[in-house]
Amino acid sequence: MELPTFCTTGKAGVTEERRPTTLLESFNYAFQGLVYVFRHQRNIRIHFGLAVLVLLASLFFNLSRVELLAVFIAITFVLVTEMINTAVEAAVDMVTTAFDPRAKIVKDVAAGAVLVAAVNSLVVAYFVFVDRASGSAASVLTHVRRSPVHLTFVALVVAVLLTIVLKALSGRTTLLSGGLPSGHAAVAFAGWMAVTYLVVGRPHGMLVSALAFFMAALTAQTRVEAGIHTTLEVVLGAVLGIIVVTAVFQLWY
Repeated sequence: MELPTFCTTGKAGVTEERRPTTLLESFNYAFQGLVYVFRHQRNIRIHFGLAVLVLLASLFFNLSRVELLAVFIAITFVLVTEMINTAVEAAVDMVTTAFDPRAKIVKDVAAGAVLVAAVNSLVVAYFVFVDRASGSAASVLTHVRRSPVHLTFVALVVAVLLTIVLKALSGRTTLLSGGLPSGHAAVAFAGWMAVTYLVVGRPHGMLVSALAFFMAALTAQTRVEAGIHTTLEVVLGAVLGIIVVTAVFQLWY
């Protein structure tokens, strides 16, 4: 199916044809929105911080895959509703800056959706964590050794979240088109470190680790060669991924 084209009015009222948005551009626009809310909305920064803390705290408890999925969905639900609330407020302010009871209703309902999501996250946290946290500290520490899948999942999510934070702080609003640090390099080298921890001491472990490193380095090199990232941005992304995974596996594996 052929994508539609769009027309805009240029100078002197001349209609200009605008090409359709590519898939890559769509991802970058979405990432710009994510960085915008992180940079300008205090609540989303709080939610990001809590999300990292909850994911790290989950390493101390013997969570099943279903429980980990419930925690992740609860975190995502809160972040999504907060972003929708921000979009609704911006849309209302664009329409009218004067007080309007109908505009107030729209904003209040959007804020109420965030409240419902937050309450849902508390309920999930209660059912997942309270029974385990009520035991003695010794019983909690017996579950510190987590499954490699859990550790890898948490480490990769934390690496992605930190990449978003650093891009927001550096003023870059695109995930797939450059900026400091390189998200591709962060995830690639985080994956390499996770694979290395999982295969160390096993037959052909060094070979598997070397292949994973080669793939990570190839990913980073293509970003530089394509002119999307500088060498420094790629190196910083790689260092970020390595540090996050190393910290998680050293503390909990």
